[in-house]
Amino acid sequence: MNPLLQVKNVTKKFGGLTANRDVSFDVEEKEILSVIGPNGAGKSTLFKMITSFLSTTSGEVFFKGEKISNLSPHLVARKGVVRTFQETTIFKSMTTHENVIVAQHLRAKATLAGYFFGTKAAREDVKKFSGTADEILEFLGLDDIRDEIASNLPQGHLRALGIAIGLATNPTILLLDEPFAGMNHDETMHTVGLVRKVRDSGVTVLLVEHDMSAVMAISDRIVVLNFGEKIAEGTPKEIQNNEKVIEAYLGSEDITIGI
Repeated sequence: MNPLLQVKNVTKKFGGLTANRDVSFDVEEKEILSVIGPNGAGKSTLFKMITSFLSTTSGEVFFKGEKISNLSPHLVARKGVVRTFQETTIFKSMTTHENVIVAQHLRAKATLAGYFFGTKAAREDVKKFSGTADEILEFLGLDDIRDEIASNLPQGHLRALGIAIGLATNPTILLLDEPFAGMNHDETMHTVGLVRKVRDSGVTVLLVEHDMSAVMAISDRIVVLNFGEKIAEGTPKEIQNNEKVIEAYLGSEDITIGI
């Protein structure tokens, strides 16, 4: 059986700068795979290429055996490969519930004009999307903040809302961009539980993260980048004991990679 997602020999160059060089790995269905590395290792660039927000200089990305690299990002999302962007996809002046409704626009039947004139198709979309938003918020334990304005939410709830917005697009694989950034320990562990719950519901998870305690707790496998190249891949235990990884983190293994 083929992997759900395949990254094959992907390279990205910006003029004379090589952000990623010949990176390859697979993501299996219903696993949590984390991509880690020091600052400037090329993690964000790799994420952008997987979701087609950046084109590859060379190499290819396949989803369910179909090439998706260098397609339009909205087409990649419609196929089920969805990326969250920390807080940039959240409308701070809207409620939690309204944010999750808006995120479902990829599945809308009505046109923009239909929404403007309140056509039957638009009304049906809104009713359906409202119900789905309620289900997602209940699933993530966010129904008690359904009517809160997003700008009033604490960091942990904002990150959880970002996950809810991702789920609203009905992804097959969800790419999470630093889902634990800025959280205290309790918020991090709560969000670790949410991400596991998402995976247990059948959604594959690929994440980039700097919080190594969270990464080691949540990951089935880990890919490590350094200076744009993959230097290691394996289970959390294998990564913790990998000499190349320890060296890449400048000998700070006690704190940085959870040893």
